[in-house]
Amino acid sequence: MILNDIAIQWFGVFAVTLMVTCYALEKRGPTYVVLFALACLLSAIYALMLGSYPFVFAETVWAVVAFRRYRSLIA
Repeated sequence: MILNDIAIQWFGVFAVTLMVTCYALEKRGPTYVVLFALACLLSAIYALMLGSYPFVFAETVWAVVAFRRYRSLIA
């Protein structure tokens, strides 16, 4: 059980670190925008694992916004 909790924590660290890094690099190109969107989805999954439903909603909204921005950038 403890090993599972540690794995979940490391998954969260990875997801949030990726999200913040890609957000900081968004101006460098659309690749970082789509990576940011994917990282938001990973963060939403992490929040779901924790049972934090308001954060699931917030991260999902961020992902949708980022995917829409990505589509407008590549169009």
